[in-house]
Amino acid sequence: MEVIKPHPKPIRLFFFWSGIIATLAYRIILFLNYYSPEWVTMSWYIGTIGFVIYFYHRYDIQNKRAGLVKDNNLVEAVEKAENVEEDKRAMIKYLVKTSLTSKARLNSLFIFILSVLVLIIGLVIDFII
Repeated sequence: MEVIKPHPKPIRLFFFWSGIIATLAYRIILFLNYYSPEWVTMSWYIGTIGFVIYFYHRYDIQNKRAGLVKDNNLVEAVEKAENVEEDKRAMIKYLVKTSLTSKARLNSLFIFILSVLVLIIGLVIDFII
């Protein structure tokens, strides 16, 4: 079995800051509207590219977690764990099981796909048409 290791800290920080910068870039558009259309466009592209990066990463991580749980029967393993107090076992089971059933993975995939589509449309409108 392959051991999955987290990304190195600089990579994790890159994805974190991509999401933060994208969110700020989208929020600041309201104020840039009063200043310059060029700044609005630049902020929109920064935000959209940031969301493509961030939400692809979130989907990938959530998918890996769900795959680990499913492929290794971790819900059943937690249920059978003997050296864990009953209330802690229930908490661990909740965490493990919800990584399979959570819709966050689909939400991240949806935002990623939509961001890619609008980025392509934006590029076509701004640079081709």
